Amino acid sequence: YGFINTCLKSLVVEKYGEETWEKLRLQAGVQDSFLTFEVYKDEITMQLIDKACKILGVPADMVLREFGGYFFEFCKRSGYDRMLRTLGGNLYEFIENLDALHSYLSLSYEAILFFFVFPQEMNAPSFRVEKNEDGSMHLHYYSDRRGLCHIVPGIIGAAALDFFNIEISMEIVNQTEEEERTGKKEHIVFLVTQTPVFSYKERNEFSSSQQYLADSEKQIENQLSKEDLEKAKNAIRDRGSSVCPVKKSHWKTIRGIITLGKGKLLRGFDPVYPKSLWIDTKTFCNGLPFHMVFDKELRVKQAGVSIQKIVPGLQTMGICLDHYFTIVHPEVPFTISSIQKFINSQFVFQTRREMMPESWKQRPMLELRGQMIWMESLQCMLYLCSPLLRTLHELEERQMHIADIAPHDVTRDLILLNQQRLAEMELSNQLERKKEELRILSKHLEEEKKKTEALLYAMLPQHVANQLKEGKRVEAGEFKECTVLFSDVVTFTNICAQCEPIQIVLMLNSMYLQFDRLTTVHDVYKVETIGDAYMVVGGVPVPVPTHAERVANFALGMIIAAKGVQNPVSGNPIQIRVGIHTGPVLAGVVGEKMPRYCLFGDTVNIASRMESHGVPSKIHLSSSAYQCLKYKNFEITERGEIEVKGKGKMHTYFLIRNKTATENEIMGRP
Repeated sequence: YGFINTCLKSLVVEKYGEETWEKLRLQAGVQDSFLTFEVYKDEITMQLIDKACKILGVPADMVLREFGGYFFEFCKRSGYDRMLRTLGGNLYEFIENLDALHSYLSLSYEAILFFFVFPQEMNAPSFRVEKNEDGSMHLHYYSDRRGLCHIVPGIIGAAALDFFNIEISMEIVNQTEEEERTGKKEHIVFLVTQTPVFSYKERNEFSSSQQYLADSEKQIENQLSKEDLEKAKNAIRDRGSSVCPVKKSHWKTIRGIITLGKGKLLRGFDPVYPKSLWIDTKTFCNGLPFHMVFDKELRVKQAGVSIQKIVPGLQTMGICLDHYFTIVHPEVPFTISSIQKFINSQFVFQTRREMMPESWKQRPMLELRGQMIWMESLQCMLYLCSPLLRTLHELEERQMHIADIAPHDVTRDLILLNQQRLAEMELSNQLERKKEELRILSKHLEEEKKKTEALLYAMLPQHVANQLKEGKRVEAGEFKECTVLFSDVVTFTNICAQCEPIQIVLMLNSMYLQFDRLTTVHDVYKVETIGDAYMVVGGVPVPVPTHAERVANFALGMIIAAKGVQNPVSGNPIQIRVGIHTGPVLAGVVGEKMPRYCLFGDTVNIASRMESHGVPSKIHLSSSAYQCLKYKNFEITERGEIEVKGKGKMHTYFLIRNKTATENEIMGRP
């Protein structure tokens, strides 16, 4: 399920950052997010774990152990903490009931399992725990999936510390493969040792409580008269002899007595059993309609009335149980020794199709779920069970009714409650899918927004574009000093007359692409292009003191770039004229339809005149542009006075090169 992959993503993002997760998922070739109840292939999870080991440089067992600990916390945050906390009062009981938890979750959530989340057609891991005399435990772990056993210490360790305040160490003492019903199953045996965790305050309280207990023993012995003590001891001895004849110490006997109220004594609990069973066979078989009793050879000795009705063969006492049923869970051979080994587990039986009545052969087989109880005096096993039904649909498929289930059996309530829960889960799934669709659409929308903004910022200065987006009016701004550049193609009119229009478009596009790149290299603003004319400005819309140097370097780059563009008529490199002038301008947005950021003022006219009165493949400077550049490491030659249309005589110059910058630096090459 996506729950596992989501947990893995959360772990990587929380501990190593978003960038590491993005790198990990790209290398693994998986999507960015996962639906909680959606089934995904095992390969996705294994691929993520494999890539995590390589990227983080950590062994697989450490990654799995860390994932196990984090998965426990993730389950708690997801609302499973109370369910997990109530499994048992100590670590042994907790582990012993894990299989029962998996069985319940498989009913309610189609196998959203605590140790690994698998869909129903897959097999959940199984656990069996044994106590040792020294207080340690042997934990048996069975799984179809090899190599995942290192998750177990991570989860068990986190649960032990959180729920029972103990630290544990787990080491693998045996690792084998066992042939089971579903094929080869990995069987790992862990040795689990426990160490209580005490804070400084708790250690003091613990030591003082030991002294308190010792003092209490003496005080109680003094308070009780010898006669009362002897009566109590005799009463408890007499009562316990018939049930559990265990030798008790002097203090254990006293500890079983609690002073309550005015001298009244309350003994420790001991169950009372009748001398004979006060229930007849018929009532027992009707009251527990799905029970079965069988001996060591699996011969059926007794069966409830409902299971007899569904499997008529059970009415013949002495038939072998394994002829009519298979064990679905735990996946063990159908022998009495295997059943005794897993006696603390919930057992799921399934009817054999070939042994069922003709009317049942077209229906799904019936499954029974319950517990095994070994009756030592009779040398028989009692299987107390109920039909394993999750929904009304499964009940109808087997043509059964609620009335077929005993009134005291909670399976009736579970079916009805689960029907409602499945409907809620389906609604939750739909909402989650819609949320994921909206997330993807939002992501695509953000990408399109960035493209639109990039296009807008290419047409207008960013601060101007932002003002227009906000619906504000953009006021014209005055810039006291900036540098304006114009360029055009020499003999462009003649070239147009002798070429196809498409050739002109291709030529200009090739040239302008290089010019546009240079505007980024030298941080100048491209104002517009009209035909073969290209206009840029430095110091607008953001005033900078180096506006003249930036435009000068850009102009040198234009001359170099133009040599790489071919004249479609002659086949030779094209030639351009460049003119530069420095002075004040007024800048603002003109129009509402296709708005443009335009420059106004005499500076623009003079820059245009510098271009039109220029020389091919030369950069023509006005005297004001020269004044800005003459002390800036540029080689400049004087042209002298020339007659400029509309301006009269003007003293002008030619820009030759930058003395300190190489051609690669001018062109922005590495």
